[in-house]
Amino acid sequence: MREIAVFTGSAHPELAAEVCAHLGVPLLPTRIDRFANDCLQAQLQANCRERDVYLIQPLVRPVQENLVELLLMLDAARGASAARTTVVLPHYAYARSDKKDAPRISIGGRLIADLMVTAGASRVLAMTLHSPQVHGFFSIPVDHLHALRELAAHFRQYDLGNAVVVSPDLGNAKEAAAFARLLGVPVAAGAKQRFSDDRVQISAVIGEVAGRDVIVLDDEIAKGSTVVELLGKLRELDARSVRLACTHGLFSAGALGRLSAEPDVLEIVCTNTVPIPAAERTDKLRVLSIAPALAEAMRRIHNGESVSALFDA
Repeated sequence: MREIAVFTGSAHPELAAEVCAHLGVPLLPTRIDRFANDCLQAQLQANCRERDVYLIQPLVRPVQENLVELLLMLDAARGASAARTTVVLPHYAYARSDKKDAPRISIGGRLIADLMVTAGASRVLAMTLHSPQVHGFFSIPVDHLHALRELAAHFRQYDLGNAVVVSPDLGNAKEAAAFARLLGVPVAAGAKQRFSDDRVQISAVIGEVAGRDVIVLDDEIAKGSTVVELLGKLRELDARSVRLACTHGLFSAGALGRLSAEPDVLEIVCTNTVPIPAAERTDKLRVLSIAPALAEAMRRIHNGESVSALFDA
């Protein structure tokens, strides 16, 4: 790993430091300045010339600030003659903007992908994109990881003899089915209709959940409106217990507190793709680290090895 150079911005320095610890390389310093006119400037404070540069920067709140930091770091790496620059994107917030579902609407997922390429990205390493088509928005190679193995390892500590994995909607059913196979349990899915950003309706749950220990799996939990709606339906169907699992724990607008207050929710499990302030955490929250997976994928990319082989087992 001698020719690797890893930098990060302001988005999630704790995750970047953990990744570097697994790689056995230093996290190199980055300087972010804000001028009097509110413009940002990024300086990579270590040699990049002919090196394999990795920029670890999830697009998390404040998303626009962290996006501009990333674009500026990409431009700095290109100007410093980096041999290749890989964006390590644990969370791609704009992946939700992936289709034209209203007149004259922007498709931010594709636009931001184009901006990264224009700024100098050679490759992207992403974690659990919101939908498969986002992968195709990039005109450069994308290595797409998932956190199902990390989540499954956590849930194997429980008695799963009566468990069922439930996807909140049919769009996430394929991922939920793969997760259920890892655990050796059946799968079910909600029939969801979305009316607005925070208003959804789940008319039915397809599959058997009565009397079962439910593990709800979603790619991310933001406001939690879908989960709250699903919890109501699971109560109607007499589910025995509920645990929530997701890759990206966004928990905006007090969602973590609201979900933790639900009496039938035993546990909320997410990964550390998104930083969760200590003041917002609850006793029911469990945060799993995806740093080892990101580090191993970076090592394989650097050495020209297969990344998809990580999921062959």
